[in-house]
Amino acid sequence: MENWEYIAIEGVIGVGKTTLTTLLARDYNAKSILEDVDGNPFLPNFYDDPERYAFPTQIFFLLSRYNELRNLANRELFTKRIVTDYIFDKDKIFAYINLNQKEIALYDKIYNLLQKDIIAPNFIVYLQANLDTIMERIQKRGRNYEKGINEEYIKLLIQSYNEYFFHIRKCPVLIINANEVDFLKFTTHFKLLKEEIKKIKSGINYFSVGQ
Repeated sequence: MENWEYIAIEGVIGVGKTTLTTLLARDYNAKSILEDVDGNPFLPNFYDDPERYAFPTQIFFLLSRYNELRNLANRELFTKRIVTDYIFDKDKIFAYINLNQKEIALYDKIYNLLQKDIIAPNFIVYLQANLDTIMERIQKRGRNYEKGINEEYIKLLIQSYNEYFFHIRKCPVLIINANEVDFLKFTTHFKLLKEEIKKIKSGINYFSVGQ
């Protein structure tokens, strides 16, 4: 797909979304929209006390993501291509893991009001990685509030992400085996990815440097 206007990079915490978003935006002379995770004042508290802080953490993220992405529905505002390091539906993946049933009922009402203003990207790049890769990268980037993330939580995220992306129908998806790629270290990996982007078709597409 060569004539894209808006693409999104997705994947579990620490998989390398922001790195790839930045590289693609630079190479295609596109505008990058990066999620300000550190700007959520509830997030450090959530990792210390999930039961108490899950709902305000999730609502803050939901409204922040909505405010960033709602203007993309007006294609006349597109002076440059757009690359984001998240999709709006990401919020629901996390909400259904972190919230209790009463909170989910309220969350869904808010989500459904906002979701109608959000458009799908031309395609999504899903960086898929296993538990060991994710945990290693989380430790490597060294965010203090992430040090307490346990493996069971990451396993649940990986499962939920895989389920979502193997059933998505709203736009094409390119699934990348992120265990074996390093777009910063190996320029050949990035060049191969750009060639693969040209060939993206509807449905699920796959990319692996070992293929």
